[in-house]
Amino acid sequence: MHHIFQRGTGRLCAVSVAAIAVLASSMLQADDTLRRPNIILCMADDLGWGDTGYNGHPVLQTPHLDQMAREGLRFERFYAAAPVCSPTRGSCLTGRHPSRYGIPFANTGHMRDEEQTLAEVLRTLGYRTGHFGKWHLGTLTTKMKDANRGKPGATEHYAPPWEHGFEVCFSTESKVPTFWKPGDYNSYGTHYWTGPEQLVPADEIDGDDSALVMDRAIDFITQSAAQQRPFFSVIWFHAPHLPVVAGPAHRELYTEHQDYYGCITAMDEQIGRLRATLAQLAIADDTMLWFCSDNGPEGNASDPGQTRGLRGRKRSLYEGGVRVPGLLVWPAAISQSRSTAVPCCTSDYLPTILEVVGVGGEAATGVALDGVSLLGLIDGRMTTRPTPIAFASRNQQTLVDNRYKIYSDDDGATFQLYDLNADPAEAIDLSTQHPDIVRTMRETLSTWQAACQKDAP
Repeated sequence: MHHIFQRGTGRLCAVSVAAIAVLASSMLQADDTLRRPNIILCMADDLGWGDTGYNGHPVLQTPHLDQMAREGLRFERFYAAAPVCSPTRGSCLTGRHPSRYGIPFANTGHMRDEEQTLAEVLRTLGYRTGHFGKWHLGTLTTKMKDANRGKPGATEHYAPPWEHGFEVCFSTESKVPTFWKPGDYNSYGTHYWTGPEQLVPADEIDGDDSALVMDRAIDFITQSAAQQRPFFSVIWFHAPHLPVVAGPAHRELYTEHQDYYGCITAMDEQIGRLRATLAQLAIADDTMLWFCSDNGPEGNASDPGQTRGLRGRKRSLYEGGVRVPGLLVWPAAISQSRSTAVPCCTSDYLPTILEVVGVGGEAATGVALDGVSLLGLIDGRMTTRPTPIAFASRNQQTLVDNRYKIYSDDDGATFQLYDLNADPAEAIDLSTQHPDIVRTMRETLSTWQAACQKDAP
């Protein structure tokens, strides 16, 4: 059983995923013209706001992401729900902030059985569901030492994707090298899994990691198309998270930062391969293909990601830690390319997709979510975000609306204020000039925090 937030009452009531499917079915019967697109969520790991060609990087070659930016919807203010990996990933699947679902930081907590994931809902609607790449929302084995937290008998944080709605998996708990050299797989200690205690053998793991992930994702997509079934595919690359390694062909493209730049170009090639496959299968028009990063760049000598002048980096709630590249290509709904400055977030995936597939309107707005549906933005009706985006990470708190942002790094004792339209680099603190704006935004943030506390595990 899961919970629906009854709007205006402050009460939670129980509802099953099956009940949502029944609701969707009735809505579809009322509108025979409604179509269910295929859905793909692609995500890079630690890719900075400035780490793409289309976003102004002077060296990096990302021609396929650049083409997506030229053809689809380009988000100028797209936010990861958190400045680190795991919390953002959970937001993609639940539409909720990590303060609600219990994964506040990397390598903490796990996806709880009580949470309703996007994969679970879509599966009840007839979608095939697949997860490929980095999971990082719980351990994947209780029988052997694996990754950060998996070990014999460790059941507390066991929460693999196949127990949260995904039928087909090729998943790791956490990071892996972005290029596998001979012998690395057995020695590194983080493995790929396809199901309960189903370990991918070493002879299947070699070469570029992004290609290995995409191999399995394309197999899944091809099979789904052959079965004429809609599919939901989560493709979460490991690149360009440390340990950053590129193969010889991609290293030689660059004279500096060869591994970092090379592994990003290798990932970009796989996105091009994905798009070519969708075209060959004649399903590109009816496929929503999203791309973003899980947080800002690490930004050190080994991982020289860029924020293009935004303040902060990974682990920070300044813009450089949470504003990330964001793209959507969906030819059936977006026939002309455009960009938007409306603030959007990874928590928006679930409510957007639910409305698209028919679980929309009052049902979607009544669920205890932090995201909002972006369907109105996609079709041109939404010009501003209806509700602000709240963030919390360790001792940092932030609220972002269409123009302003308040930021605290002392658990809310004091707040800075920035006009993101005029000052995206967050260089000028306006809190003393506009105490009324700070006060109003703090009240909104406090209300949100109280709601999260009631909803938290």
